[in-house]
Amino acid sequence: MSDVSNQALRKTGMSAQLTFGAPEVQAAQEKSQEPAVLSIEQLNVYIKQLLEGQIGQVWVKGEISNFKAHTSGHFYFSLKDSKSQITAVMFRGSNARLKFKPQDGMEVLVRARVTVYEPRGNYQLMCDMMEPVGAGALQKAFEQLKAKLKAEGLFDSARKKPIPTFPRHIAIVTSPTGAAIRDILNVLSRRAKSIQVTIVPTIVQGEAAAPSLREAFKKATALPDVDAIIIGRGGGSIEDMWCFNDEALARLIAASPLPVISAVGHEIDFTIADFVADLRAPTPSAAAELVAKSSGELVNKVKSAERLLYVSFEKRMKLLHHMITGLSKRLVDPKRRLQDLQLRNDDLLTRLELSMNRLVSVRQHRVEMLEHKLGSPQDLIEERKKDLKFLQARAEKSLMFSLEKKKASMSRVMAVLDSLSPLKVVDRGYSIVTKNKEVIKSASQVKKGDVLDIQLAEGSLTAVVETTKGVK
Repeated sequence: MSDVSNQALRKTGMSAQLTFGAPEVQAAQEKSQEPAVLSIEQLNVYIKQLLEGQIGQVWVKGEISNFKAHTSGHFYFSLKDSKSQITAVMFRGSNARLKFKPQDGMEVLVRARVTVYEPRGNYQLMCDMMEPVGAGALQKAFEQLKAKLKAEGLFDSARKKPIPTFPRHIAIVTSPTGAAIRDILNVLSRRAKSIQVTIVPTIVQGEAAAPSLREAFKKATALPDVDAIIIGRGGGSIEDMWCFNDEALARLIAASPLPVISAVGHEIDFTIADFVADLRAPTPSAAAELVAKSSGELVNKVKSAERLLYVSFEKRMKLLHHMITGLSKRLVDPKRRLQDLQLRNDDLLTRLELSMNRLVSVRQHRVEMLEHKLGSPQDLIEERKKDLKFLQARAEKSLMFSLEKKKASMSRVMAVLDSLSPLKVVDRGYSIVTKNKEVIKSASQVKKGDVLDIQLAEGSLTAVVETTKGVK
């Protein structure tokens, strides 16, 4: 509690609970000397009025922790130092102006009002401005966007397009009244007057610069027959060149179907546009020099190539002349060459005849040896006939022996079968009684009046059952 509050308490002789309560409580105190009882809401309202009225706006430095970007767009976080911490909130209307994204562990300086969140009785900081400690807010935002786009691969050299060696038409996105366009046009007029130049005017500084640059760049990419685009401006502070750090512009440059040269500021100045462009020029003048080859340089290169071609041609001619001289010395009289070839042909023909005679002799000797080994075909046939008669006799003998053996085996089997035949039993004085071709083994199988067939050793007879005995 402040000294002013303490003095007020001493003058009234009452407690803070009664003196600085709600108006209705103060009115009740005037009528009664008894201390009034405050509700929690009244107490929180009093504390909020006291803090906001006595402390007001403050600057606080601390480290961000428990940072949360709510879906509503508000930022909720805590600020802490080595000994204490305090909760804080930054509403959407205020944090929309930030050039960087707060993160846990980041040390910041905030401008805020001390207030109380009445439903919970928590006191907190309500921030309306924030900037990083150490690096400025713009530099912090630059580093964050640079890291983000690099992680997405927008800076990869593999995706960068080559700048045409001899462009015929280039578009320049810049301010039409700045020093940058004058420098570019001076260089182009001196080095390559044949290049067609289209200036796409835009704002390159201030709040409206980023949208203006985006629209101008879209127009430049839509121009017909453009070979390359230069985008840039002259030097200035980081705030002046901040529009070239716009994320939407960077994505447009990265997605451009045409090669883009970034020429922003001086050699020591870097923007996001420099990293996503296909080529970064240290200055606008350097961009013009890169895109337009000097006519004088081209003439010198042509002359140098001409000299190299002449020297190479002369060297080649000398080499060919030396080769012709050597070949002419090795060349002989064609008639003599033909005679040599005729002699060579006769020699080869003689060698061929000898080889053929030798081959025929070897083949003939081999045939004689084979004939000797083979013998007379008639003798071979007679010998094979004798073998055939012998084999036929053996086969017939073997067949007869096998038949006799099979007959003897069959006789034995038939004798066994005959001994087991029911007819043999009948021959011994027994008979076979059947009813409907079913053999009767028991008197229970028949009844009075059944007709039975009786097979005897000699003949058969039919009987009718009169009585049965022994039936159970």
